[in-house]
Amino acid sequence: MEEINNITSQILKASIDIHTQLGPGLFESVYEELLHYKLQKMGLEVKRQVPIPVVYEEVKLEAGFRADLVVEEQVIVEIKSVDAIHPVHKKQVLTYLSLANKQIGLLINFNEEILRKGITRLINKHYK
Repeated sequence: MEEINNITSQILKASIDIHTQLGPGLFESVYEELLHYKLQKMGLEVKRQVPIPVVYEEVKLEAGFRADLVVEEQVIVEIKSVDAIHPVHKKQVLTYLSLANKQIGLLINFNEEILRKGITRLINKHYK
């Protein structure tokens, strides 16, 4: 868990740095690209738009969903730039965590005046 805490700490540091310099109001895709760049520059392995398959009985949808970022194969980061985070956004991340069998997800809403108010850490209670 210490490793995951270190990874999430670096993600949050990078997010706050980006938000401090650019502020709220940009498209999600801009924040995603910049966070991807910043995390790679910090030496982390980061993948963008990672397909998350959905399996139901014998049916497998290869790209049922796409995670904005997956950091070090351990943390899913979902980026938003919306007026408010709603329960459906949290459910989205929890679904991604469950389907991808990951333990921790970060939901980051860059459209906040103070970014810390837009950060939600989510835990997959079904992680194996």
